[in-house]
Amino acid sequence: MTKLSPHFTLEELTHSDTAVRLRISNLPPPRELARLTETAKAMEAVRSLLGVSINVSSGYRGADLNRAVKGASASAHCLGYAVDFNCPGLTPYEVCRKILGSKIVFDQLIHEYGRWTHISFDPRMRRMPLSIFDPQRRYLNGILPKP
Repeated sequence: MTKLSPHFTLEELTHSDTAVRLRISNLPPPRELARLTETAKAMEAVRSLLGVSINVSSGYRGADLNRAVKGASASAHCLGYAVDFNCPGLTPYEVCRKILGSKIVFDQLIHEYGRWTHISFDPRMRRMPLSIFDPQRRYLNGILPKP
């Protein structure tokens, strides 16, 4: 295992069941690896705040994998800045509310479909909280409970 920070490894931040199934390499090039390392370090603050482990469902996504999962073409995942995750014992809404109420600096924090939390650490650091519950609709401003 290649540790990027005390609690996050390269393997967990690049793993994808889709990549395995489709035999897509998802190893980041050097620039994205450096960003992913900084993202892992930022996730340490999130883990500390929440006080529980973090189960990463999506971290870095190379272009081929991003197309395969129908990700946004400008996704922060492709740059090594974003992580989708869940935490045992906390709902994604609770996770988002805790992060939003903290001093953690982020670019985007998204309550996605009531199923996971997305956080990105793009250098713009806009501290933009969003929610989405229907893929056919736009993102909503703020961290909202699932309707």
